[in-house]
Amino acid sequence: MTTRVYLSPPDIGELEERYVLAALRSGWVAPVGPDLDAFEWEVAHRAGVGHAVATNCGTAALHLALLSWRVGAGEVVIVPTLTFAATANAVVYTGATPYFVDCDPATGNLDPGLLDEAVRALRAAGRPVRAAMPVDLLGKCANYEQIEKVAEQHCLPLLCDAAESLGAAHAGRPAGSFGQASALSFNGNKVLTTSGGGMLLTNDGALAARARYLATQAREPVAHYEHTELGYNYRLSNVLAALGRAQLCRLAEMIGRRRLIRDSYRELFAGQPGVRILGGEDDAGDNCWLTAIVVDPEAAGWSAAQLAVALNAQNIETRPLWKPMHLQPLYARAERMVTGAAERLFSTSVVLPSGSALGGPELNRVLACVRDFLAGQAQ
Repeated sequence: MTTRVYLSPPDIGELEERYVLAALRSGWVAPVGPDLDAFEWEVAHRAGVGHAVATNCGTAALHLALLSWRVGAGEVVIVPTLTFAATANAVVYTGATPYFVDCDPATGNLDPGLLDEAVRALRAAGRPVRAAMPVDLLGKCANYEQIEKVAEQHCLPLLCDAAESLGAAHAGRPAGSFGQASALSFNGNKVLTTSGGGMLLTNDGALAARARYLATQAREPVAHYEHTELGYNYRLSNVLAALGRAQLCRLAEMIGRRRLIRDSYRELFAGQPGVRILGGEDDAGDNCWLTAIVVDPEAAGWSAAQLAVALNAQNIETRPLWKPMHLQPLYARAERMVTGAAERLFSTSVVLPSGSALGGPELNRVLACVRDFLAGQAQ
């Protein structure tokens, strides 16, 4: 059987090996160390913010920010319905309630108009809305120009889930710089990976200090182990931070490769009626983490699911977009304000192999399989 082509496998080379080996030889194998400090500073500098707290996953970064704001039971946090479960789960960890809001069908990102409507409706009903959590879907920043206006009007803190968007930008500002805080993910399939990991970014020094304290088991600064409140073991290790530093050196190169892959798909589907790249009309600032196409089966004569079946038969990985949170069994009873946009994207989309480790022969194999599928549909 042919080797499987994955959506976005880690892109690791000799530079990463050298950085990790140097960290191991330095003796700083424990959770903290000079590479961890340097990694935090380098990512914060790239995002244009004053503070960063590296964590063992992106979910932990979201959780820490909410905890630092003392979000809790009886309160509401607005979350896009089109997202990975971690966004909503972080809210539930605090005891608060996620309220799901639908997306802009052109991009899949949070609809600013619906956000405004949701805040007004919830507060009119006497519900304490504590924050909103926009998500940068597939490496495209949300429409923060409009979202920040809505948030400012309602005095609503923004915790931006930038898990997928490191290296992207919106209106001249880098991903991770929006709202009161942002969270990154360095999971194995992301543009930049530390195997597992994440980071909280903010210009609020007090927030960063509180998050760092909670992430280290809320240990008091005394000689013995002293704890006055509940803490968490959420810090990233120094060795994994070294891996992240090497990846950061290659970030522009890796994003460039992903853009080349997206442009290959753009060219391939250019003449196909009823097919579009999600968010592709204006993607100059995207990091192209994953490329998804949306298919109108009536116009195209075939469906996204049919293409997925054909590619999977050739050992090429695909998947639909995120299943909306309000359709997940876990959140079936959750409150929501939906228009059907996220449901339509979920049912008509397919995500294609997009990783920067995708070599020329592998990419050509994927493109050839798509061409064969399209030719078969045209007969």
